[in-house]
Amino acid sequence: MTKVTAQMSVSLDGFYAGPRHEGDGDWMGSAECSAFFRVTRWAISAMAWRERQGFAGGEQDLNSDVIRETFEAAGAYVMGRRMADGGEVPWGEEPPFRAPVFVVTHRPRPTLERKGGTSFTYVTDGVASAVEQARAAAGGKNVAVAGGGTLVRQVLAAGLLDELEVHVVPVVLGTGMRLLDADLGLGTDEGIELTPTRVLHAPDVTHIRYSVKGRAPLVLDDRGRGN
Repeated sequence: MTKVTAQMSVSLDGFYAGPRHEGDGDWMGSAECSAFFRVTRWAISAMAWRERQGFAGGEQDLNSDVIRETFEAAGAYVMGRRMADGGEVPWGEEPPFRAPVFVVTHRPRPTLERKGGTSFTYVTDGVASAVEQARAAAGGKNVAVAGGGTLVRQVLAAGLLDELEVHVVPVVLGTGMRLLDADLGLGTDEGIELTPTRVLHAPDVTHIRYSVKGRAPLVLDDRGRGN
């Protein structure tokens, strides 16, 4: 059964990158970039990630197993335009996805074909359409929402996400772009309920997987009042 999944690395206080970098300056020298690489250090050091990027070396450990499992489970991806544009040059002619990628955007662009089975289809009619197209292309495997964080929140708020995996890195950043921010469209009397289904511990990161149950009302707990 195809599931819609997402996974993000975050600091202990919930940030997946530093303050958003604006303008045409060097992103690699920005505060957004430095915090992003801090929370993804565990992945960049893993053998499975490095293999997908065409790099040698890396650690064969629990973190590498988690990354390999994530890549193998995905039959298609959904991605935001900012992430797709930012990765186009670094990913090169053979990006690591090896599957169709559907890019949510307001700016049309012809499908971009790459080597190794990766293609980028630019979807201009919304998140739900991109997820549906990815489902059709996934061949029974999972649809992975690759990010960034804004897109993950949109899919979660729309009730389209089945599973969320958060990789919690033991660092406090204090500021930046927060994964679960205030734009989820929740009322003051409701929340999005999740059920933890797996917790894996490594020295530099804790991997927590949740099944997304969906929106539910917040109910007053009046225990202890003596009624």
